[in-house]
Amino acid sequence: MKLKDRNLLGIETLDPAEIDLILNTAVPFKQMFTRSVKKVPTLRGKTVVNLFYEPSTRTRASFELAEKRLSADVLNISVATSSVVKGESLIDTAKTIEAMKADFVVIRHSMAGAPHLLARTINASIINAGDGMHEHPTQALLDLFTIREKKGRIEKLNVVIVGDILHSRVARSNIWGLNKMGAKVTVVGPVTLIPSHIEDLKVKVSHKLEEVLPEADVIYVLRMQRERQKQHLFPSLREYSELYGVDMDKLAKCKKDVIVMHPGPMNRGIEISSEVADSSYSVITEQVTNGIAVRMAVLYLLGGGAENVEGAE
Repeated sequence: MKLKDRNLLGIETLDPAEIDLILNTAVPFKQMFTRSVKKVPTLRGKTVVNLFYEPSTRTRASFELAEKRLSADVLNISVATSSVVKGESLIDTAKTIEAMKADFVVIRHSMAGAPHLLARTINASIINAGDGMHEHPTQALLDLFTIREKKGRIEKLNVVIVGDILHSRVARSNIWGLNKMGAKVTVVGPVTLIPSHIEDLKVKVSHKLEEVLPEADVIYVLRMQRERQKQHLFPSLREYSELYGVDMDKLAKCKKDVIVMHPGPMNRGIEISSEVADSSYSVITEQVTNGIAVRMAVLYLLGGGAENVEGAE
């Protein structure tokens, strides 16, 4: 089995079988991390361009490691020092990249739909590394991988996503992915940070975190974007932390085997306490490790790989 599209633009367009394929393909890639040589020749001779219009540490580094471990040639374009600052359009930048015969373009952009525009413009395979407030598909895939690895399944788990749902591309991709894989999703946050009609995405809505914690199998904590306070979407960071911050007192109300996740970077002491972030409940560092394996799987499958990863070695 292969992915039906040569691009990864979002979770919304993937079917459950494709998600399963990516997660299953990531398993042997993660096992490869225990070897003395953490590299395979799968993408030797292929060129990957990382085109990031927004700041990124984890996603960009994770993609670059994934690409290099697959033996691809990697080109990082720093938009801050590129012709973009001189007024070059996204399409012109894309055409330049196409002229360099790139096989893959990994793009992060503040404009929703930018990866889709690239996919219609050039022949390279496009991977969405985050587009505006729309989607962040590889983050959702690594989150699904982590949940399945830690809990043994995704189906019928109760997943609580807490925080700024309104502006979060991570939340949107995770909601689509979790629903497709049979989980039950509840979103929690202030009224001002919950999108209207979000129930249409088949999620439950709550504004009281402590009421939904006892049934949670997974607590997914979103980063509080401090700039939202300037928009007066909630009274203060202190009040937000008291009501929606995940700390050890709130975890005392949870199941003993609950896991806590966060896409990073964290605002310790606001949406999550240091005690929780560093506790045995936290799988945050494992999410980072799993991100490399999942992104290797995505690149491998988009490059035409079969389901048997071992055959590529």
